[in-house]
Amino acid sequence: MVGISKVDRLKILAVFNRRIGLLFLFVLALYFDGMDFASIYPNAQTITNSFMLIAFFLLYIRSVKRTRQLMIYAVIIGFAGEYLFSIVLDMYTYRLSNLPFYIPFGHAAVYARTYTFSKASIVRKHQKQIVRLLTIIISLFALFYLFAFNDIFGFLMTIFVFMILINRPKDQLFFLTMYIVVAVLEIGGTAYEVWSWPDSAFGVLPLFKSHNPPSGISLFYFLLDVGCFVLYTQINRKTWKRFKNIRRQLKSQTT
Repeated sequence: MVGISKVDRLKILAVFNRRIGLLFLFVLALYFDGMDFASIYPNAQTITNSFMLIAFFLLYIRSVKRTRQLMIYAVIIGFAGEYLFSIVLDMYTYRLSNLPFYIPFGHAAVYARTYTFSKASIVRKHQKQIVRLLTIIISLFALFYLFAFNDIFGFLMTIFVFMILINRPKDQLFFLTMYIVVAVLEIGGTAYEVWSWPDSAFGVLPLFKSHNPPSGISLFYFLLDVGCFVLYTQINRKTWKRFKNIRRQLKSQTT
């Protein structure tokens, strides 16, 4: 990364491996809910459910209070969102046409680990350079999916991600990191046939062709973030009010 010393690059990589690398192990856990393993062991989903619950518990007890709260909110919103998108709207389909128990807990883990990575001091120190690198990687990824797989739906969602983040510079690092993490998990999940996406947007818009998975699916994680934020501010009204007052005072001092 241009402009970052070798020492700081190694520190950033270490933080990434510690905070985000664990999430990539979930891809291995998804194998046990895939078609290949299910052909050997019919109750395969039980193994992945157990793995996720253990991983969620370990992450939870090692997190600070605010991150724990966000993880709980993410589980609740994850259940609601997954039921709406998968069961009601049929945007994608799980192997057993159900909502696997481990999925909402996985959302919470992804949310929490990405959040803690984006808040690490060494990462925030070089936020602009990291955001620039992630933007290039994501752009190339979405373009590759567009031309190699005719993934129009995923490309449009990627554009929406960039459009939303233009006016949210403080959230760029979090959501661009989230984009990468979600892309890896989606590729793994669909490769194992744990879930599948239709060949067009939502299965009802044939003009917007989609790959399995579409590249920009992390767009829906904005809804998870907004939901967690709203729940946090409503449950912690006094803390949020105090924070807004401090921010208002700091802003008045700089103007």
